Amino acid sequence: MQQVLTQMLSKYSIKSVEDKKNAIKEIVQEIVLCGLSRGGFFKEAAFYGGTALRIFYGLDRFSEDLDFSLLSQNPDFDLTKYFSYIENETKSLGLNFDVAEKEKSVDSNVKSAFLKGNTKEHILTFYEDVEDAKIINREEVIKIKFEVDVNPPVGATYETKFNLLPSPYQVKLYDMPSLFAGKIHACLCRNWKTRVKGRDFYDYVFFLAMGAKVNLVNLKEKLVQSKYISEDYELTIDNLKSLLNERFSNMDFAQAKQDVFPFIKDKSKLDLWSKEFFIEITKKLQ
Repeated sequence: MQQVLTQMLSKYSIKSVEDKKNAIKEIVQEIVLCGLSRGGFFKEAAFYGGTALRIFYGLDRFSEDLDFSLLSQNPDFDLTKYFSYIENETKSLGLNFDVAEKEKSVDSNVKSAFLKGNTKEHILTFYEDVEDAKIINREEVIKIKFEVDVNPPVGATYETKFNLLPSPYQVKLYDMPSLFAGKIHACLCRNWKTRVKGRDFYDYVFFLAMGAKVNLVNLKEKLVQSKYISEDYELTIDNLKSLLNERFSNMDFAQAKQDVFPFIKDKSKLDLWSKEFFIEITKKLQ
């Protein structure tokens, strides 16, 4: 049990209590995936988003949530039937986490749940660090959200990936072009009221650096579902570049950077962020 956690911790460079908390969250994310895999979840759903990029493609930023999409639409999908697999997986490693479905205040295509555990308890479990545990409020919790889109747009394509820790498991994952489609959709459509989610744009740069191509079929379906474009809009690479450039021209990059800062270690990666920078690198989009 402790040996597995030690193995999983060995890849982290930890310099602060905050680093310790983030490492715990990332490791627990992978334990959740293992539990879901044991329960057959990936026969019905696929993994996507920033955490998928981090785990399987080496994205160098912390990502808070686990995002999934059903392989086909099913508004009656029951997320709770997988909770016991997640709880059993965490408990088998000596971790004390509970899972609960989030009650929706408004009707949506997303079903959500939270995994919660006491921070002080798990600092002691992972690190056996009494001094760090002393400075943590006894009520503080580690909270990991996971969401499932039960009404996914068509056109996504998939691949299977494997991981060896905490024990060997497999995941159905959006392939790189479909992951990129999801990220571009987020760049164009996602706002928190007037705030920009800069993490989407950080990931956008990551995709371009990887030489990723975009799944235009899936992206169009996403944009139509979000009412960003009409069904008869012809989405070509050139048209997509124009949509993105318009977005970059109206962005508050100082605000976008502020959103990303807590999630990355090398802040200098954001020094070049500007309208001109994003428009120029978007010429590489394919």
